[in-house]
Amino acid sequence: MYARSTTINGTPMTVDDGIAYVCDEVMPAVTEMPGCVGLSMLADRESGRCIVTSSWHDAESMRASDEGIRGMRERAGSIFGGPPEVQEWEVAVMHRRSEAPSGACTRVTWSRCDPADVDRVLDAYRAVMVPRMEDYGGFCSVSLMIDRATGRSASAVTFEDRECMEASRTHARASRDDFARLMRLEITDHDEFDLVLAHLRIPETV
Repeated sequence: MYARSTTINGTPMTVDDGIAYVCDEVMPAVTEMPGCVGLSMLADRESGRCIVTSSWHDAESMRASDEGIRGMRERAGSIFGGPPEVQEWEVAVMHRRSEAPSGACTRVTWSRCDPADVDRVLDAYRAVMVPRMEDYGGFCSVSLMIDRATGRSASAVTFEDRECMEASRTHARASRDDFARLMRLEITDHDEFDLVLAHLRIPETV
């Protein structure tokens, strides 16, 4: 399975208009494209940062869709008020305890390792990090997306609500930093979002 994420750093005042555009126009169009599995959207209403992610059966379908998506991506950038940044991923881990309810929130951590270490890091992530996350109160799901060529990755952990996500913050930070030290990972960014669209539909992959 593969995924394409489009990140736009807009402004808080444009987030609702951007969400409406993605829900009303982007999602119906993209999910009808051959090979598309689903679509999700994260929004940080305080900063205006939003991430739209589409999932695909294979890399060929994902890349074949690029021409059809380009115009919608540019339109979204003009609505949000920021240039779209695109990243393509392999979906390495997807584990769900439950479907995300209305009001769910997601913590995303971006990191980078030596590309030669990707498989070693993935094995450790599955064996160590996924079981730890299952212990968090309100845990719904976790995914890990990777770019093998660069060693970049994005881990997303979804919770039932913001209260549960905030309650896990201290423990999650310590666990993340310990794992990064042991695996020689560089944590490049992290953020917390409202999960405003939860239709990625990627099957279980652990």
